[in-house]
Amino acid sequence: MTFREVYGGAPDGVWAAPGRVNLIGEHTDYNDGFVLPLALPHTTRVAAVRRNDGVLRLHSAQTGGAAAPVELRLDTLDPAGADGWAAYPAGVVWALREAGHPVGGADLHVDSTVPTGAGLSSSAALEVATGLALNDLYGLGLDPARLAGLCRRAENAYVGVPCGIMDQMASACCTEGHALHLDTRDLTRRQVPLDLAAHRLRLLVVDTRVQHSLGDGAYAERRSGCEEGARRLGVSALRDVTVEELDAATARLGDEPTLRRLVRHVVTENRRVEETIALLDAGDVRAVGPVLTAGHASLRDDFAVSCPELDLAVDTALEAGALGARMTGGGFGGSAIVLLDEALTAKVGDAVTEAFAAAGHRSPRLFDAVPSAGAHRVPS
Repeated sequence: MTFREVYGGAPDGVWAAPGRVNLIGEHTDYNDGFVLPLALPHTTRVAAVRRNDGVLRLHSAQTGGAAAPVELRLDTLDPAGADGWAAYPAGVVWALREAGHPVGGADLHVDSTVPTGAGLSSSAALEVATGLALNDLYGLGLDPARLAGLCRRAENAYVGVPCGIMDQMASACCTEGHALHLDTRDLTRRQVPLDLAAHRLRLLVVDTRVQHSLGDGAYAERRSGCEEGARRLGVSALRDVTVEELDAATARLGDEPTLRRLVRHVVTENRRVEETIALLDAGDVRAVGPVLTAGHASLRDDFAVSCPELDLAVDTALEAGALGARMTGGGFGGSAIVLLDEALTAKVGDAVTEAFAAAGHRSPRLFDAVPSAGAHRVPS
């Protein structure tokens, strides 16, 4: 159903925000570290109109076209009652109002092409598209980074997912043809050119279709472990431990193998981000492949957030000739990315699909990750 079919009139505008894949830099954002995401061409669109009665109505094309909108009163929004998909846009309204921004009611209609549960930040896309719509409708004047921060607060404090800032910043701030080099401590950022086609390369996304939820405890467990490691090492965040200091740092953790592995992943992953950026700046894009593969090994062995389907996708792609591959996103399911020569796209894709069938897994969804634009108002 369209906005007009649901609400009986035309919206004031339509706003879009993309999903993302993270090229490298996983589970570093909540450790004040470095990340390198890029926006996908897949977006969540929010059509919206202002209301002046303190009522928020939310409708999604993905939850059944004939379903009635979820209706909430702004003065009763409460994180304790957050539930389902509507908690994400409602949380953005709540976070904006908590921060003192004069947001009134609205009618919102959501339609999305970002796969859910695939580790591609469908939740951040929904949050950022909602935030951008309200920012424009109410003339709040928020810049993309500030908007991303409030959307993260919505997910942390209202929805209850302890995510870092990367997903919202990627959705809000990426630019077409670039990856976003983000320092999550101070939010300084640089757009790094990423023209894969010029090097006859492609970045293939393998959605394993294994659904994951970052709110189920395993993600929070990894985060609290990283915080405990930083506390024991006497640093404000694991970002402050260098690769050169790693052996001494892990030795100080004594007989705590889980903490040592968590620390080792974060420290080495920050270095992998720096290595990848140096290679991209030097124009040596092909050499990024082994860095991606090393990142997957670290996520699998040290951080323990991979799964059999992700490992199968990575191993099969490498055996079929890919330059590098790794899981992307929070883990426990979701997607892998594969860097490969464009001439090998069909061969690698077929090999992964056949391997999944042989293992009795659901057929994966395959598509290109093309560096795309961040959040924007859709021209009428």
